[in-house]
Amino acid sequence: MILYHGEILNNSLQDKIIASLGDELNNTLAKGYFPSPFEVLEAIEVIYQEVINHKYDNIILPLLKQYDIPESMFLHYASLFSPESLKRKIEIELGDYLNLTSKLDNSTIRERYPLGVLFHIAAGNVDGLPSYSVIEGLLSGNINLLKLPSGDNGLSIMILKRLIDVNPRLKDFIYVFDVPSTEVSSIKKLADLSDAIAVWGGDLVNKAVREFADVKTKIISWGHKVSFAYVDNYVSDEELKALMHALASSEQLLCSSVQGIYLDTDSLDELSVFAKRCFDIISKENLKLKPSPVAAKGKNALLFYNEILERKSAKGLYLDNGVSVIVKEDYELEASWQFRNLWIKRLPHEKIVSVLKKNHDHLQSVGVSVKKENIALIQNLLAQAGLSRITKLDQTSRMIIGEAHDGVYPLKVYSRIVEKDISDL
Repeated sequence: MILYHGEILNNSLQDKIIASLGDELNNTLAKGYFPSPFEVLEAIEVIYQEVINHKYDNIILPLLKQYDIPESMFLHYASLFSPESLKRKIEIELGDYLNLTSKLDNSTIRERYPLGVLFHIAAGNVDGLPSYSVIEGLLSGNINLLKLPSGDNGLSIMILKRLIDVNPRLKDFIYVFDVPSTEVSSIKKLADLSDAIAVWGGDLVNKAVREFADVKTKIISWGHKVSFAYVDNYVSDEELKALMHALASSEQLLCSSVQGIYLDTDSLDELSVFAKRCFDIISKENLKLKPSPVAAKGKNALLFYNEILERKSAKGLYLDNGVSVIVKEDYELEASWQFRNLWIKRLPHEKIVSVLKKNHDHLQSVGVSVKKENIALIQNLLAQAGLSRITKLDQTSRMIIGEAHDGVYPLKVYSRIVEKDISDL
């Protein structure tokens, strides 16, 4: 299904709508109006109140059950859409841009404008993420074209349709299309209509976008990122327990999910002892949670046994009941197989920058637990290497209103400054 002028329509109309969309977008821009952040906030507040008052439990509760998400966790994330939280986000991210009408000199003023038309190519690893991307575009005043990810369950269209119902003025600023990734021609047409493309995806998605996007179109990449943990041998079992529970709960599917653990050592013997300790802990935490999908467990088992065959030895390889831990002798950052698999590697702190810096575009979050006297040093080294979020061990996926995304503020990235000569006014 697609969303066009506030109406949910059949996909069969998609090509016709895209063909005529350019004139409509230009007409909207020519009116000189774009929604203010607080106008969008007022519409979101209505939906937020409906959510916390259980109006959408028939949709939300099955999703929580499917992904084994506690209702308390959902309510925490929902609170990020409260009026107080979003107001704080707007104030922090836009700051002086918020009501910018300041003078550069006696004849020139500055004003904030949206980029214009944002094309969102959304990922499907988090339900509701596509609509959140559009909301950030709205908060900065942009017209938003959204390409739904494959397998979208309809939650994004429901949220955005409801926004328009609450404030019909937003209907000219929200368009949702269900275009398969194989329909490159349609995607390119949407990209050509846009001033910027917000891409949520891995290297292959970003590469594909750069190939079909016009050189004049700005590309804003929000992924794919790799997150990990960094510890020394003083890390407690309780901290590791919390970490294992967090990564197992997320199935390591988020950019902020821990994929593996670096140990501050250059000793392979210490690494092996630590890996066995981690395996014992994650095995116990695994039993407390809903099992991973059968297909994922089967795939990981095949990958695990292939690892054994390639190494000609099972030393440093642990597998049981769908979870696995692999000791690796190299230092290189990498994604895991996900679904409760993690790698354990050594990385003495003296090598943090030299090892990680080359991955700066893929770095996001790191959970840290080291001796108190070393925390400041380690945090600084990780920041110099390119990490943008440094947290406690189990908090890499936490969300705090007003925090940066991949080291920048989206609302500011989605805005521009226009300087006007007023000497003749």
